[in-house]
Amino acid sequence: MTATAFIQQSTSISEQNISATLRLLAEDCTIPFISRYRKDVTGNLDEVQIEQIAKLNSQFQETVKRKESILKSIEEQSALSADLKKRIDESFDLQELEDLYLPFKKRRKTKADSAREKGLEPLAKIIMSQKSDDLHYIAGKYLNADVDSVEEALQGARDIIAEWINENGYVRKILRKLFQRKSVISSKVVKSKKDGEAAQKYSQYFDWQESLSRIPSHRLLAMLRAEAEGFVKTKVDIDKDEALRLIENAVLKSDNASAEQIIIAIADSYKRLLEPALSNEGLQEAKAEADLKAIDIFSENLRQLLLAPPLGEKRILAIDPGYRSGCKIVCLDEKGDLLHNETLYPHAPQNETGMAMKKIRSMVNAYNIEAISIGNGTASRETEFFIKKIAFDKPPQVFVVSEAGASVYSASKVARDEFPNYDVTVRGAVSIGRRLADPLAELVKIDAKSIGVGQYQHDVDQTLLKNELDSTVMKCVNAVGINLNTASKSLLSYVSGIGEKMAENIVSYRAENGAFEDRKQLKKVPRLGEKAYQQAAAFVRISNGKNPLDNSAVHPEAYPVVEQMAKDLKLKTSDLIANKEKIALIVPEKYVTETIGILAIKDILKELEKPGLDPRKAAKIFEFDPSVKSIKDLKTGMILPGIVNNIVAFGCFVDFGIKESGLVHISQLKDGFVSDVNEVVKLHQHVQVRVTEVDEIRKRVQLTMKLG
Repeated sequence: MTATAFIQQSTSISEQNISATLRLLAEDCTIPFISRYRKDVTGNLDEVQIEQIAKLNSQFQETVKRKESILKSIEEQSALSADLKKRIDESFDLQELEDLYLPFKKRRKTKADSAREKGLEPLAKIIMSQKSDDLHYIAGKYLNADVDSVEEALQGARDIIAEWINENGYVRKILRKLFQRKSVISSKVVKSKKDGEAAQKYSQYFDWQESLSRIPSHRLLAMLRAEAEGFVKTKVDIDKDEALRLIENAVLKSDNASAEQIIIAIADSYKRLLEPALSNEGLQEAKAEADLKAIDIFSENLRQLLLAPPLGEKRILAIDPGYRSGCKIVCLDEKGDLLHNETLYPHAPQNETGMAMKKIRSMVNAYNIEAISIGNGTASRETEFFIKKIAFDKPPQVFVVSEAGASVYSASKVARDEFPNYDVTVRGAVSIGRRLADPLAELVKIDAKSIGVGQYQHDVDQTLLKNELDSTVMKCVNAVGINLNTASKSLLSYVSGIGEKMAENIVSYRAENGAFEDRKQLKKVPRLGEKAYQQAAAFVRISNGKNPLDNSAVHPEAYPVVEQMAKDLKLKTSDLIANKEKIALIVPEKYVTETIGILAIKDILKELEKPGLDPRKAAKIFEFDPSVKSIKDLKTGMILPGIVNNIVAFGCFVDFGIKESGLVHISQLKDGFVSDVNEVVKLHQHVQVRVTEVDEIRKRVQLTMKLG
């Protein structure tokens, strides 16, 4: 089977488009580049489809490698028959391959191995043939120095038969299906841990059972976390009698004395070998599915967060609020560079409110501040109220932004490199200001797991999580495009074809040679070759450069086509850009070439109409209910404005201006059944919620969006 055929089994994509995509991936083309600039080659496949092809291709290559390893291992044991080789060659199911390999795996000495050493395998074969009734007489022939009795001989034979049953591919297949359909996961509390305060958040799982095939991902991950922390014990079960009947139906051919021995061996094989292995396999499969669900939620939340509306190039005063330690204030210019910093104490216990008001008013005037960014942590609401009391000459816009991950950034190497002469408090405040101006540019500096918009992110497969989050960040960065002359090393590293080392070289080149004047200059960066240039060039922007197309998403390989369009219209290229009236006169088919197809031409025309358009919307100011300052102010039935600040499988959390976020359960998002929370709400969406329950002791608030 070829990779193309393997992939086609799992998708509805044509063989031709799969093959074309695989060729591009083999040429080290990135997914953003392929989906944006090779539409005519792939048949207009989008990023999701191309990523699916890439993942399935990796799965195919891993399967091929595993087959080669299995064949080599069996061959080295001189046990590779023509039939077995054929079955391995024809299989592309990893579970089936592992079942075929099971009898040949290197392992610790088993009961069956000991029985074979005692010469009891021929007896086991006689019993398995199920043709003999007089087993005591036959077993007596196998007594020797190591086998003292007939019962010992029969026991040894049963040990061998139990192992054969365990290694029987058909038996494992039918039991595996039974586990997939009917297994139940249950948990019981560890009595010695039951009364501890930390255990109470897992009290739901002290005595719980549920179908493993139907358990929601968040519940399975919570149950497994409770077990990992020592509060419960879990197990996966199926109906033992049904399992034994299935094995007996598969193995037994008679009802004589041999069958009686085989039935005993079946029970032993199931209890000692099959059940532990297959229940663990079933749990691991369910865990893998739960991981994927959690990772999907996290990556979608991250995508929405990274593509959150930017305020743009504004002069910003940023505040990291606090009480006793004060409010850390920084002033940033349009590029996010630090102009000034100091600490003020407008709140208790110092209560230097008047002095703080005067200083902030002075800073706003001195640095021409256009917006104020307030972190949403401790003392956030009080700081917002305080700022809004100041009588500014020209009131700046006031925003409350998420602090999630700001402390991680402030202590990171990236932050130390950016601000070697400032402490973590200043760096944290800078991050709060910059993420208002451009969330994407700032958040890429932070480990995505630390941003806090996921569910059980520390419990899932960490390699899979990192790969998925890195892919999400790359897609977002390339969807927006970046300014080559202002982008940080962190942001540059996610540009198609660049990577961390190349990003470092670009920043160093920029520092030594000044701003880039055109995209072609990228080729002068050390180690940035033709392939990297091809992949990256269209995703970076140069404003006010030599070529106006360098500030658009038009790929340099298409510049001659655009120049020809302008020439045919008797215009300069710069006069064609954003000239909708003239662009409307262009006939796309006229400019198709061997390398640039009709889909690419149509994309070029769209881009020329609105060159370098940022796909993100503009930032909006949000007002919380001023009467709600803490959980004590909440009353059942209150309707409040809020912002969705996290989405999970079972609902969403809403920030309505206090320290605790409220939960809107998936059943409370709207009337009717909801299968996917993202169908109803998005991260940072402004919503109206009604308070349905307040638990001050546990600091939990239940909300509903059903207001009718």
